[in-house]
Amino acid sequence: MKGEFRHSIDAKGRLFIPAKLRDELGECFTVTRGLDQCLAIYPQAAWNALETRIQALPMSKARDLQRFFFSNAFDAELDSQGRILLPLGLRQYAGLQKEAVIIGAGGRAEIWDAARWAIYNEAITEERVIAAMEELGF
Repeated sequence: MKGEFRHSIDAKGRLFIPAKLRDELGECFTVTRGLDQCLAIYPQAAWNALETRIQALPMSKARDLQRFFFSNAFDAELDSQGRILLPLGLRQYAGLQKEAVIIGAGGRAEIWDAARWAIYNEAITEERVIAAMEELGF
């Protein structure tokens, strides 16, 4: 998934999911806490793979991962206008108020508070990307 989309969260906590991402996410997708205080959106196949991988780990090593990803996860249901209802707990975790940014992040999408995304995105310098690429053997 790729791209950056800006949308407002309405008073009821609903967020419009862009058609381009809906096509890539499919009919059924899962939303949960993501890293860096954003929300992660997984297509069903990617969610199933993540769930299987985490559940295959020894309980002593996996319990934090299970609690982090599974406790607030929900299967998203699009309304007739292409919106999903974000539960209050997830909105609070990600600091989502009114303006949100939905970004493509490869095999998943992420939902960010617009101000938090701006700060995070500014910190991603070219030097930081080059260092990560070198470390990963690109």
